Amino acid sequence: MSGKKVRVVIGLSGGVDSTTAAALLLEQGYDVVGITLKMWRNDCANKGENQCSESQSVTDAREICSKLGIPFYVIDESEKFKKVVIDYFASEYKLGKTPNPCVICNEKIKFSTLINRAMQLGAKYVATGHYARVEFSQQHNRWLLKRGADLKKDQSYFLFSLKQEQLARIIFPLGNIRKENTRELAEKHNLKTAKKDESQEICFVPDKDYAQFLKKLGLISERKGEIVDNSGKLLGYHNGIHFFTIGQRKGIKIAAPQPYYVIDIDPETNRVIVGSQTDLISNELRAVKCNWIMFENLHQEMDVMAKIRYNHPGAPATVIPEKDGTVLVRFHTPQRAITPGQACVFYKEDIVIGGGWIIKPK
Repeated sequence: MSGKKVRVVIGLSGGVDSTTAAALLLEQGYDVVGITLKMWRNDCANKGENQCSESQSVTDAREICSKLGIPFYVIDESEKFKKVVIDYFASEYKLGKTPNPCVICNEKIKFSTLINRAMQLGAKYVATGHYARVEFSQQHNRWLLKRGADLKKDQSYFLFSLKQEQLARIIFPLGNIRKENTRELAEKHNLKTAKKDESQEICFVPDKDYAQFLKKLGLISERKGEIVDNSGKLLGYHNGIHFFTIGQRKGIKIAAPQPYYVIDIDPETNRVIVGSQTDLISNELRAVKCNWIMFENLHQEMDVMAKIRYNHPGAPATVIPEKDGTVLVRFHTPQRAITPGQACVFYKEDIVIGGGWIIKPK
């Protein structure tokens, strides 16, 4: 036995989760290499809304790596991030959808880049501070993605599109840990990030004003259109469908005895359709571009718990495979504000079976 340590590349955002994960890997005897991906907010050349706001995170990650005694690298992925994530984000809004950039970023930027660099550095695994678990199942002969033990912080929803070859190389050190314990562990290891606030929003739009962000970049522009009810009656006008999302109540600016909600967005007619809360209720959805984790493909109906957005608790549903590769998801009880562009992720207890992207029902 050579005694050579197994090398792990860990992605460091500069927050408490990833830096604590790095400390835990060291404690477990791994040879750890820290990498921060320079993407949007830490790209000073963009001089956008956030300017160089993430430089502090890079500094924190560098200081933690120095304290832990591990190598640290910064990889500039800002150009790829712009092409893959920001452009996707803009194109979805133009189509009247509500995008989920975190899923795209995880699959195509974060884990793709970390795994490629791990191969170059002779590392067997990559790690992040996500609250999720990866285990190999002898029964299925596949790598399975599972919810994190802390269900309030579980991030498996954002990871459903990861492929088998990616899952095989991933370690989530915080998968079995609760968030409050993470902070305790950070303090135990004297990490300066122990009390650092965490970001809850999309990283490149911290103020949540997505439309203004895209407008400022010149990726979308105002285009006047009609606001109508579900019978087609003209109620008012809007400045662009990208300013709206399904289920939205604020910002419609139409006086009525009962509040209006956005119930549909039609990019072809440039119309925003509004209605009552009851108009937001639906029993089913269709999902495309499905990624299956528990098995290669879905060949028969399956009862699952389906999450239609990250903060959705999940609801019992039957997933029905279609010949064209899409799936019909039929909920056992009606759901509110099913939104095209969001991910629908399927669970069996704590296992992520797979998921797909919600499209407008035909």
